[in-house]
Amino acid sequence: MKKALIKSIFERIKYGGLRVVYWDGEEVLYGDQSPEFHLIFNQPPPLNFNIDDPMVGFGEAYMDGIIDFQGTIESMILLMEKNRDAFLSNSTGSKVLKILNSAADKLQQKNNIAHHYDLGNDFFALWLDETMCYSCAYFEKPEYSLHEAQIAKIDHILKKLNLKQGERLLDIGCGWGWLIIKAAQQFGVKALGITLSEEQYRGDKERIAKLGLEDQVEVKLANYLDLDEKEYQFDKIVSVGMFEHVGKKNLPLYMDKVNRLLVSGGLSLLHTITGTTEDIPTNSWMKKYIFPGGYAPSMRETVWLLPEYNFHLLHAEGLRLHYAKTLDCWYKNFSDHIEEVRQKFDERFIRMWSLYLRGCAATFRVTGLNVYQLLFSKGINNDVPITFDYIYHSH
Repeated sequence: MKKALIKSIFERIKYGGLRVVYWDGEEVLYGDQSPEFHLIFNQPPPLNFNIDDPMVGFGEAYMDGIIDFQGTIESMILLMEKNRDAFLSNSTGSKVLKILNSAADKLQQKNNIAHHYDLGNDFFALWLDETMCYSCAYFEKPEYSLHEAQIAKIDHILKKLNLKQGERLLDIGCGWGWLIIKAAQQFGVKALGITLSEEQYRGDKERIAKLGLEDQVEVKLANYLDLDEKEYQFDKIVSVGMFEHVGKKNLPLYMDKVNRLLVSGGLSLLHTITGTTEDIPTNSWMKKYIFPGGYAPSMRETVWLLPEYNFHLLHAEGLRLHYAKTLDCWYKNFSDHIEEVRQKFDERFIRMWSLYLRGCAATFRVTGLNVYQLLFSKGINNDVPITFDYIYHSH
């Protein structure tokens, strides 16, 4: 590929600074400041380099070892943020920043989940904590380990739901099941978990059986939309890290289904990644390689949906830096077990996964990407405590 085509991408950078070292030794500075980020070409990009979508093209080049970088990923993301308008005004850049809606059909949703979550329980066990929680932890105390912070996250959610003995709890996208297990053990509820991941389902069944909780805890390998509200009604519904997978046009479907499954006055907690506005684009490399079908809704469009289904927002809490710290912990664990990962996957996968974990941590630190926990009721609920001491203080 001619160097001029690659240079045409970098020449859009007007603010900040970037140093590029090309494969023939030429060094070029771009932007209006001293560079904090340095991109190094180890060899020329291939002929099939995706010039129409540089986000994918450069991501693949890093995975293949064609490029490396010096400097922090935070500085790279800040550079992209500063030059967002320049890319939006360019026809090629518009393709980079275009939001692609996920497929709506249930088979595609299942395939999207399998692409990521069915990589193997043994793989995730290498770098997640003992709970196998694959969502933002809650570092209630700065010195908490990852495991302590994940337990604190589960406790935090269960406190918010104000669970009572004998209530029926639904967890949509239950992951590896620690939340429904702890809810049953600690509060005596009857819990149902729903997952589309066969690996998670298998792990959940084994864990529930080992703990002897079959009478209290059930898990289904199913799409939550297939739950029959004539058969199932719940006092409390929770969803952690699943809303981001339903796709933009399916957000109302989620709210409608929760409305149908939740009893009048029931509580629901939605734990989800949120963007700042609806026009913030989905990262095309992430969509292709990490989370196909993913879409992080804005806080605005999520809250806007609530009154359409008679939901009343009771409490909202942002956990942005908690997720950055969670991702730091995951990346450290991943790096510490890199030889075991290498026995399962090739070097391209390792570079891809490293870029994903490090890039996400940086994104939560320097952009408006956030994680929110939204607690809401179906209709008016006058039985919830009128202060939030019950959440932030131990019982």
